[in-house]
Amino acid sequence: MRGPVTELRAFVNAALIEKVERDHRDPDDVFRRRQVVVALTFVVGTAVLAWALRITPGDPLFYVATLALAAVWLVGALLSGPLHAGMGHTRRGETARPIVQSLVLGVLLLVLFLVGALVVARIPVLREPVDQLLDHARFGAFSAVLAITFVNGVVEELYFRGALYAALPRHQVTLTTLLYALTTVGSGIPLLVLAAAVIGLVTALQRRVTGGFLGPIITHVVWSTGMLLLLPPALELTR
Repeated sequence: MRGPVTELRAFVNAALIEKVERDHRDPDDVFRRRQVVVALTFVVGTAVLAWALRITPGDPLFYVATLALAAVWLVGALLSGPLHAGMGHTRRGETARPIVQSLVLGVLLLVLFLVGALVVARIPVLREPVDQLLDHARFGAFSAVLAITFVNGVVEELYFRGALYAALPRHQVTLTTLLYALTTVGSGIPLLVLAAAVIGLVTALQRRVTGGFLGPIITHVVWSTGMLLLLPPALELTR
């Protein structure tokens, strides 16, 4: 029986390091077309995101903006070319859809961020921008915000770890992580940029291992919806 450290090492290796063999290379014409579509989508999506995050909490326009953002990422991803769900490693050394590992990664990230939130909550200059972001859920229709959070988690991964990753000839993990974080700079919330960098790195490593978008989607959605549900009560504990 393996100890916890050995189990953790094996999990990290299977989920984030050891690549599953596959061949998803695009023909040259498809690759060039994908690059053009991805570049245009990135410019438009970044602008729409900056607009959405600066809308006053409670304003119905926020829902329009976030749905427009979801549409931008989704249309850009689908128009870019073929996308693949990907495969992951199992404990038996076989391959299967990366569902369980991705769920575990999402939960681990959620726990990490919630613990970090307890520290952030004690620093007013860091807490205030986070509170302002959460006000969209407090003053708006929570069910609508939850649904939007779920949908945007899916389409962001389709674009960033699906289309964008496939459009880069090299350094895909580094570049997709940096570009994903860059889209949140317009929010003016440093912790959101940091969160995007962390999530972007983990999901990019998943994409590298699995060769597809399914694992990143599961991890992202577990983390983002979990944060929406659990971060407000976690912050309240420190008031």
